[in-house]
Amino acid sequence: MRILFTVNPGTSIFQAMVPLAWALRTAGHEVRFASRPGFADEITRAGLTAVQAGRDFDLGRVLEAAGENLFEAARSGLPAPWDVAHAPEKATWDHMLQGYEQTVQDVEKPENFPIVGGLVEFARQWRPDLVIWEPLSSAGAIAAKACGAAHARILWGIDVFGVARAHFLRLKEQQPEGERSDPLAEWLGGYARKYGGEFTEDMTTGHFTIDQFPRALQAEAPGLDYERMQYIPYNGPSVVPGWLWEKPDRPRVALTLGLTATDIFDGYTVNTQELLDELGGLDIEVVATIADSEKAKLRRIPDNARLVPFVPLHVLAPTCDLVIHHAGPGTLATVARYGVPQIAIPYSFDEPLFAQKLADAGAAVWIPNSEATGSAIRDQVLKLLGDPSYARGAARLRDDIETLPTPNELVPRLEELTAKYRSATGEGL
Repeated sequence: MRILFTVNPGTSIFQAMVPLAWALRTAGHEVRFASRPGFADEITRAGLTAVQAGRDFDLGRVLEAAGENLFEAARSGLPAPWDVAHAPEKATWDHMLQGYEQTVQDVEKPENFPIVGGLVEFARQWRPDLVIWEPLSSAGAIAAKACGAAHARILWGIDVFGVARAHFLRLKEQQPEGERSDPLAEWLGGYARKYGGEFTEDMTTGHFTIDQFPRALQAEAPGLDYERMQYIPYNGPSVVPGWLWEKPDRPRVALTLGLTATDIFDGYTVNTQELLDELGGLDIEVVATIADSEKAKLRRIPDNARLVPFVPLHVLAPTCDLVIHHAGPGTLATVARYGVPQIAIPYSFDEPLFAQKLADAGAAVWIPNSEATGSAIRDQVLKLLGDPSYARGAARLRDDIETLPTPNELVPRLEELTAKYRSATGEGL
């Protein structure tokens, strides 16, 4: 088969898609990865073939020019309409309609407009059998519609998108016929008609959805077809340092606060100096992945702390007794894969919901950002290291993950579904 992946530029999102792309490639299928031109180097560094579609642009500048900062707003949690995944009581027609109007204007259009034309042109020439797109890359669904391919979403976090859509459709049916506005369908439908088709609901959620999280960490939308697989960590090109070859004599506690805090936001929400000072008094080894921009702010480094700008988390995590992090999907999924207890300090988008689900699984505790002082985190470190129930909870979660198919094991199912949905369209290769 020919399989086309589409992704909006974003390192952590892209890395969550790489293992499946390679599973399909090593199964003998042709794989292409499409994104804006400036992201091509990131794709090729993963050993994949890039398609440069559309043009580059700076979304931050677009939002700033509009007098908005959607990224910073995300720090307070999920924006509407996706917030109903965390707070279903917010699912009213007015709230959902306004939320979709806003996200189509602020996210869907600026993120996807620069790539749609070029992506459709490539898809019509290359004729993929299957298009796999991440939830912020609706251009993938448009291209699949334009060339008659089967298509699927691949999730990199909680399915707040599918859950919100299910609430919206339920509420939409309750409205008088002349008042059933649907901003997302209207926007996607405009492109479908431009390329000779009509809007169908699969353009919002795919013919099916590839989910990389166990049910304990996920929120499902009713009526959608979820195909689960294990999250396999990929951290980009990396080298294993010598000090990671052996597990240390003392308990090892890792601290990692993610790429987004410094790549998109204006820094960490946790006082790193205060936290290191508090952990410096404990009989543990601290490994902290601290961005150079944040390390420059530190006045002192405790003797029991090792600061590095980067270390592959899938190598570090198995040597740890505990990991402190921001509840980013890739980070928590990697740590969960190795059965390590976690302390989550979420700060944006679906992270608070992920943190709560980790805690409910008995594998973690979570601390709201407003309460994440150095002493509060220190107390939780002592609690988790001293209470074996968290290690047992982490082991149960690891076992749940290991029951899911690996990307390689999922490939035959994707072949079946591609044949089913490609045939159903009456088009394709």
